[in-house]
Amino acid sequence: MMPDLKPKKWAGAIRTVTLGAGSRRPLTVGGGNGLPLHTFEGEFPHRPLLALEINGADAAGADLVMVRVNGSPEEAAAEVRAVLDRVDVPLIVKGPGAGPKQNEVLARVAEEFSGEGLVLHSACQEDYKTLAAVAVAYGHVLAAESPIDMNLAKQLNILLADASMDLNRVLIDPFTGGLGYGLEYTYSVMERIRLAALGGDAMLNSPMICLVGPEAWKAKEARVSGVNWEVATALPLIEAGAEVVVLRHPESLARLRGQLDSWFGGDACR
Repeated sequence: MMPDLKPKKWAGAIRTVTLGAGSRRPLTVGGGNGLPLHTFEGEFPHRPLLALEINGADAAGADLVMVRVNGSPEEAAAEVRAVLDRVDVPLIVKGPGAGPKQNEVLARVAEEFSGEGLVLHSACQEDYKTLAAVAVAYGHVLAAESPIDMNLAKQLNILLADASMDLNRVLIDPFTGGLGYGLEYTYSVMERIRLAALGGDAMLNSPMICLVGPEAWKAKEARVSGVNWEVATALPLIEAGAEVVVLRHPESLARLRGQLDSWFGGDACR
C-alpha cells in the first residue's frame, strides 16, 4: 500500500499582477502557492496566459497580444493605437531593445495610452529608470528582463522597487532559450527563481513571462516543423513556472490551449 503523501506547504506565494485596464478586458496572473502544476498540493487561482505576437495576422483565441514597435515614437503610438482598436485584450508592447530609442518610444506609448495597463517590454539592469518612471506615472506593467540568472533577476527587482515601482506591476522575463538552444539552462534558472519565491523571497516572487516565439522560430529546425518546435519549447517553460507565454503561430496557441484546458479544466482559473 502506498503511504499517504503530505502536501508540501511553502512560506511564500507568487504575486498577482493584473494586465490591462481602461478599455482593456483585464486579466490576472500569479497567486500560486506551490510548484508549477502541483494542483494536488497548492492553490493556483489563475492559469498561465497565452499571448500571440501580432504581425498582420488575426489574434483570435489569444488571452493577450504583443506588438513590436521599432519606428519613431509617433509611429509606435500609431501602431499601438491600431492594435488597441482591433482587440479588447491586454497588450504587451515590445520595444527595440535597451537604449535611448526604446526609452523614447515606450515613454511616448506609455503616455499616449495612460491607464490602459500595457505591459512595457522591457527594462534591464543597465537601463531601467526611464521605463520604471513612465510605468509608475501612467499605470502600466513592466517586464524586467535579465540574462538567465537568478541573482540578476533579483537585483533588477530591487532596483525597480527602489525606483518606486510597485512589484505587483512587474513581470520577470528570465530570457528564454529555445529547445536545443539553451532551454535546459532557462528551465533551471526559472526553477530556482520559483523555489526562492515560494521560500519567501519577496524580490523574486513576480510572475514570469517568456517570449517563446522569437526563440523557437529562429532555430534552424523550425524550418521543418516550426509549430512543433514552438510547442516543445513552450511546454517546459510553463512547467518551470511561466505565467505568460508569448507565441507566434496560432496553431501553437491552439495546441497549448488544449493542454492547459486538460490541466486546469476549461476556462477555470482564467
